[in-house]
Amino acid sequence: PFSLSAHLSAIAMAKCICFSLLFLIFLIATEATHIPAGDHESGQEESYVLILDSSNFTETVQKHAFIVVEFYAPWCGHCKRLAPEYEKAAAILKTNDPPIVLAKVDANDEANRGLASDYDVHSFPTLKIIRDNGAVVQDYKGPREAGGIVSYLKKLSGPPSEEITSAEQAAELIEEYDVLIVGVFSSFDSEAFGNFIAVADQLRTDYEFRHTSDATFLPSKGVALTTPAIRLFKKFDDGFSDTTELSVEAVLKFIEDESMPLVVTLNNDAANRPYLSKFFLTLSPKVMLFVNLTDFGSGEYKPVYTQLAQFYKERGLKFLFGDIDDSQRALEYFGLKADKLPSVLLEDSEGKKFALEQVQVGQLASWLKDYTDGILEEYFKSQPIPEKNDEPVKVVVGATLQEMVLNSDKNVLLEFYAPWCGHCKKLAPILEEIAISFQSDPEVVIAKMDATANDITSNLFEVNGYPTLYLRSASGNVISYLGNQTAEDIIDFIKKNRDKVSRIETTKESVEAEILRDEL
Repeated sequence: PFSLSAHLSAIAMAKCICFSLLFLIFLIATEATHIPAGDHESGQEESYVLILDSSNFTETVQKHAFIVVEFYAPWCGHCKRLAPEYEKAAAILKTNDPPIVLAKVDANDEANRGLASDYDVHSFPTLKIIRDNGAVVQDYKGPREAGGIVSYLKKLSGPPSEEITSAEQAAELIEEYDVLIVGVFSSFDSEAFGNFIAVADQLRTDYEFRHTSDATFLPSKGVALTTPAIRLFKKFDDGFSDTTELSVEAVLKFIEDESMPLVVTLNNDAANRPYLSKFFLTLSPKVMLFVNLTDFGSGEYKPVYTQLAQFYKERGLKFLFGDIDDSQRALEYFGLKADKLPSVLLEDSEGKKFALEQVQVGQLASWLKDYTDGILEEYFKSQPIPEKNDEPVKVVVGATLQEMVLNSDKNVLLEFYAPWCGHCKKLAPILEEIAISFQSDPEVVIAKMDATANDITSNLFEVNGYPTLYLRSASGNVISYLGNQTAEDIIDFIKKNRDKVSRIETTKESVEAEILRDEL
């Protein structure tokens, strides 16, 4: 049987980078696939993966309507495990009609770091799908084993939607897919159809799209469907939703709003995983209610909560409901206490959080209204502030991030780590060595923050995996470190990007003096 907690533990121990923390908690893979160890520099006689670098990248991309590029680092264990699977997939896809090209870039090479920055690479391996001779760039979200890579990319390279030509075909598709999006158009040359295909191309990795010119092929569901229109079939709530608003923006919003349940349930059901992943990946405000269903009166919460979800649907809020038995990891992640349930937490589109523990059922509506009125106090998770912080590597927690890093007048190298991360454990003595080397320099601080136990209350830091290193210079510049995890390289990075505090203070004094002279 599927075990959420056991599977989460396995993922957490095995994957130190590549997934955001919310992905780590809620986006559950169906089965872990063993990938034999490999090497990007294995010296094979023939490779079907193109080797790209800063000298040939643009020219190569502009020659291909569809190309996949892996940004890797030679020291990255996950990259080494992906390498043989990527090579197998490249060999198979070379014979596809038309051929699909796989390529790779050593993003750890100094000469290629500009490319990594241009393509928003923050962890390894990162795979990008580049279309239309470089005009369109998408994140690769598919499997990491050869067969899965091949299937995923063949689907992406084919048409984004196929035509339904019979009622029987439509019935089979509706039965097969949990969510099926069907466009009905009198003409496939219309602007509305073009918008539909554009959306289908953008979302083809997430949903199944079909189109038809005959509305009678689709079940009526008691509601007449006039063309042009889109009908989204789903195996939850009312079973279907329609729209005749067919601009690209309107169709995207329609699909986002209607493609998951009104209230998503947090549980171990494998069929529920896609809705959980969509819920936690959406940029819309997310409301989460955690209860202990064995408590007296807890059954009153779900009906009231569902009514509120319906009321706030037009405002873009998404809702999730979780029982304590299935919510332990979520409670731990958000810093909520199991003995203070029911608890409601809201995370807005900017990542700000608001929470109310031991919430009464009658408080839910007024609490949500207070949020929309902008009067709730922000909530963030933080470990206790250390009583002593005199080790070479300083400890930063959620409550001290602003003071110790963002408002500091020093150059601060900050590591975001996870206690279970093997790469972080290997880096720990290296960071201490670096900190000791700068102990005589009062303008440099080496620090670390447990990103699993503290909220990162600034959008200046993007943490997609562990360890993640940033230098916040004395003048306020924030620079991501993507180099080798050696003391020599990190020290060199700090020296190249640090500011001289005395110089900043002199400049500040000069500006203030100039302002004073102007006023006089």
